[in-house]
Amino acid sequence: MTAPRIPGRRFLHSPGPTPLPDAVLHAMGVQPMDLADPRVDANIAAVERGLKRLLHSEAAEIFLYASNGHGVWEAAIENLAAPGQVLLMPGTGHFSESWALQAEGLGRRVVRTPWREGWPIDAEAVEQALRDDRSHEVQAVLAVHTDTASGVTSDIAAIRRAIDAARHPALLVADVVASLGAAPFAMDALGVDVALGASQKGLMCPPGVGFVAVNGKALAAAQRNPAPRFYWDWERRRSEVSYRKFCGTPPQNLLFGLEAALSLLFDEGLDSAWARHARLAGAVQAAVEGWREGGRVDFFARDAASRSVSVTTIALGEGIDVDALRTRARERFQVAIAGGLGPLAGRAFRIGHLGDSNAAVILGALAGVEAALRSLGVAVGEGGVQRAVRFLAAD
Repeated sequence: MTAPRIPGRRFLHSPGPTPLPDAVLHAMGVQPMDLADPRVDANIAAVERGLKRLLHSEAAEIFLYASNGHGVWEAAIENLAAPGQVLLMPGTGHFSESWALQAEGLGRRVVRTPWREGWPIDAEAVEQALRDDRSHEVQAVLAVHTDTASGVTSDIAAIRRAIDAARHPALLVADVVASLGAAPFAMDALGVDVALGASQKGLMCPPGVGFVAVNGKALAAAQRNPAPRFYWDWERRRSEVSYRKFCGTPPQNLLFGLEAALSLLFDEGLDSAWARHARLAGAVQAAVEGWREGGRVDFFARDAASRSVSVTTIALGEGIDVDALRTRARERFQVAIAGGLGPLAGRAFRIGHLGDSNAAVILGALAGVEAALRSLGVAVGEGGVQRAVRFLAAD
């Protein structure tokens, strides 16, 4: 027997995948086309233009991959450093460490700056690490803009200033997987040489499309890099032919969805989309301010200014079963939330508030989470959801 249907819709509040707009779902529901069909090239060109517009970059070249974010991490590693060369990884927690381990697994050497739990990247530590690198072995600084495990957003401009202050030639690579579409990001103005992202978060699409935006300085560095590579190679993908752009068949239906999603963001207006995400994040944070008065939950991000507009990570007191909380929220109250990752596994849960979300959806999610906490006997302060309502009503 199959499980009985549960009426209504289950709210998806992981920080990726995120809720998809109907227009994106409809755009993907078409028959794939032969690669000579001019609509294929037109779609790829529209996605490339849209990403450049979203990144606020005139100069960058876009390379698209059938991959997730880890795939484009690998693309940056393989193109910018040869085995044995050095990359600098500023500490952000789980995702910076995951990227560092991936680089080491590919034979690169990694210098890490320390991470303080609950705090953003320490730009001063980045500057000192580069000053210590007197022979300029570091090829690139790989910075995670928003670490979705910690819910912390770091200051990319401060990292650019640190590189410049150290008078170091290292490239600046920014992972904007969790921030692009939800928060402002101006690649050229920030002095970012490579930006990389993926489809399944602020871009409101299913997982499966990754991309890198690469400026001329980074392209020149990749051309000098003797590391063997094929699928990830930027130079090999510099073609007007769709098959060569993807080193094989493009993921057409995902790309049609991505074109539709970009159009929705531009129709809404980027300023409006960023303001919407900030407003929803503010509502979630208002609720957590109420819940934390019970003494059992709290913000993981210690610096309020660095709390992400994409996801809020909520630390739990000892003895609270995160898996039981997630199961209760999902199965009884139809709200899917994320658990802690890496060093936060078993210590935190996460509420995503990015993608195709609005105030009503966020209020429903917060009510479901609060109900799950209370049903498990977790002490939460009175008025968490009410605080979120007041925040939204006053905004």
